Amino acid sequence: MAKSKIRQWADRLTFRDKSPQKNDKKTKLQRGKEAGSVSPAQTVPKPELENQSAYHPPAFPPAWACEWGEDQYGLYADLQITGDTEREVRQRFRWIAPGEFMMGSPDNETKRFSREGYHKVTLTKGYWVADTAVTQAVWEAVTGQNPAYFRGNELNPVEQISWIDIYDFFTELNRWIEETGRAEASTVFRLPTEAEWEHACRAGTKMPFSFGENITPEEVNYNGNFPYADEKKGEYRETTVSVKSLPPNPWRIYEMHGNVWEWCADTWQEYLGEETVFDPYDNSGGSDRVMRGGSWYRSGSYVRSAYRSRSSPVKRDRRNGFRLARQQRYGTTGQEIRFVQYVGNL
Repeated sequence: MAKSKIRQWADRLTFRDKSPQKNDKKTKLQRGKEAGSVSPAQTVPKPELENQSAYHPPAFPPAWACEWGEDQYGLYADLQITGDTEREVRQRFRWIAPGEFMMGSPDNETKRFSREGYHKVTLTKGYWVADTAVTQAVWEAVTGQNPAYFRGNELNPVEQISWIDIYDFFTELNRWIEETGRAEASTVFRLPTEAEWEHACRAGTKMPFSFGENITPEEVNYNGNFPYADEKKGEYRETTVSVKSLPPNPWRIYEMHGNVWEWCADTWQEYLGEETVFDPYDNSGGSDRVMRGGSWYRSGSYVRSAYRSRSSPVKRDRRNGFRLARQQRYGTTGQEIRFVQYVGNL
């Protein structure tokens, strides 16, 4: 296995500030930083946030962030994956505050499925979610490999990765965060739960899509030969597109409809019921794992906010990718233990 760039650069990152600076020359990480952006090795005052409340993260900026701020969409924080002097690989995260939403689809939603039980979900804890699917650049920086079928643009989402492959990715990423002194107590980078995923996808909306009642290929990368409801046929790209190349949802999160299926943490449950639930996460079902969002290959009805699918955790497919989240570990034992227990049974 190729040595990842995280391993190559872990001891050279300025986050630990191991080596003295000569002639007071600034490193690349220190140059050109805007206000509110410094190396985590530096001591910085906690920024003043507007409308301070329980809906903000417990600590801001987070220890793992190299740059952060607040804009019209809310709080954001950037994770720098590599300290390569030739380029920087970053992932932006958006803070999703605690809240409640209606998960699933109402009976009158066109082309709904019975497994999309309409029910209220309350998320009592906020979480960070990546504003894009994991790119080939990010995956390669962490693992040293690029398994994607659709290569040629490192900003395209990584695909052909299984749910089990993602375990190795998170193990390496979280270990590196700890080694570089940027870990936070009780939180890890992980997959979003199914409820966290749909909450971020909907971004406060209640319609079939975060864009409204319908979509076009100019908004979503899906199979335009099979549009949703009465929409006209449109472009079918037959491939993934680079992240942030299509419009974001109201919370400025990109391509949650279409492009690639996104793995979630939960085991598959055929029906989620209609009762109100709090912080749902289920690891008690069979082996299949939840997938959300549809893909470049699927029809318009399959990329709705409520549409649910599943797949074997060992399956690799050029339609399957994932998105990062960061918050507390699942349950009392942690996602990592659950992953290891499952992998050990294969």
